[in-house]
Amino acid sequence: MADICLPHDHNEIFCHGISDMPDAEQFQAAADILKLLGDGSRIRIFWILCHCETCVTNLSAMVDMSSPAVSHHLRQLKAVGLVSARRDGKEMYYTAAKNPEADLLHHTIEQMIQISCPTA
Repeated sequence: MADICLPHDHNEIFCHGISDMPDAEQFQAAADILKLLGDGSRIRIFWILCHCETCVTNLSAMVDMSSPAVSHHLRQLKAVGLVSARRDGKEMYYTAAKNPEADLLHHTIEQMIQISCPTA
C-alpha cells in the first residue's frame, strides 16, 4: 500500500498494518468461509466435528438430516479446509481440521452461542 499513489492528498497517516494489507485473493478466501457460515445446519455439523470424529451415517442421526444432505455440507466444509476426513476400510470418518481457521471458528461459535443463549 505504501507504493500506491492515492488520488486525493488528505495528509492521512495510514493505520498501523495497512502497508501489509492482504491481497484480494486472501480476502476472497475469508469471504468464502464466512459465506458457508450462513447455514445453521452447517455450523452445527462443524461444531459436532470439533468434539468428535464420526461417519456420515452417525452425523446424519445427530443432526436429523439425510445422509446426502450431510455429505453436501461436509464437502463444502472440506473444500475450505475446515473439515478433514480419513478412510478406515469402506468407512469415511470426519472431524474438524487441525488448523488455526478451524480452531478460531470453533471458539467463535461457542462464544456466539454463549452470548445469544446464556444459561440461567
